[in-house]
Amino acid sequence: MSAIEISGLRKTYGDIVAVDGLSFEVAEGEVYGLLGHNGAGKSTTIEILEGHRERTSGSVSVLGLDPATGGRELRDRIGIVLQSSGTDVELTVRETIELYGSAYRRRRTVDEVLDLVGLDEKADARVASLSGGQKRRLDLGLGIVGCPELLFLDEPTTGFDPAARRRSWEMIQGLCSLGTTVVLTTHYLDEAEHLADRVGVMARGKMVAEGTPAELMSASPTTTISFELPDGVDPDALLVPADTVFGEVGGVTTCVIETAEPTRVLAEVMGAASARGHELTGISVRRPSLEDVFLGFAGERDEEVSEP
Repeated sequence: MSAIEISGLRKTYGDIVAVDGLSFEVAEGEVYGLLGHNGAGKSTTIEILEGHRERTSGSVSVLGLDPATGGRELRDRIGIVLQSSGTDVELTVRETIELYGSAYRRRRTVDEVLDLVGLDEKADARVASLSGGQKRRLDLGLGIVGCPELLFLDEPTTGFDPAARRRSWEMIQGLCSLGTTVVLTTHYLDEAEHLADRVGVMARGKMVAEGTPAELMSASPTTTISFELPDGVDPDALLVPADTVFGEVGGVTTCVIETAEPTRVLAEVMGAASARGHELTGISVRRPSLEDVFLGFAGERDEEVSEP
């Protein structure tokens, strides 16, 4: 079954089109990464799904409800982690979680939330005393206190150190194993690659690509091979392709080859080097990352859309 179904979604502000005929679905229990440059329309889309912004046209279903009319029933079943929150900084962490939890008919205990987001030792500290990363963990805790069936995460790990990011990823994966559906927007492309079951890429209000991270990355067949050119060696002697790019750093010449046939090209180059007694150093073979694919699909940064 689908937790989210969108068909022909459109949102305009006068002559400005923020979302233009968008259609996609999110299955129950999956992590769906919605990516796009600022102005691509993803924030508008998420706000419509949350029931915070009215659509111009199209159909939207969230947990079987129309978010425009779902009211309390919808709000009680979803969790939202915004880029920034407006929590009272004079309250303690425990008091803040208790306050937010009181708004839900079904909720996690404060201690469970503290453990999940790693704030056990800060339970009685005032919010004002928390570091940026700790405040972000609290935001995450407030998003899950109501045992949401569907969780919206907007840049959830901004300000986290690497260890905290990994712990948050594990927590999100744990929630999904219990059946929670997650819609994730992030500028950390490695985060989307690690967490998302499927990814949608938006540009200028439209969906321009969608699939699993592996499917999207395989759509770009080019592999990048690079190595340092031995001193005094003619590149032609190594059988490098004609479109090889050369660069120089610190007196060392680097060869960079982009190819759809990495096995053949690398074998030819290394075979030629070995036959002539040359040792190649600094060899690197890199497949396209999700970031490469994203930049290819999304193109240049979309113009900002002014929203009232």
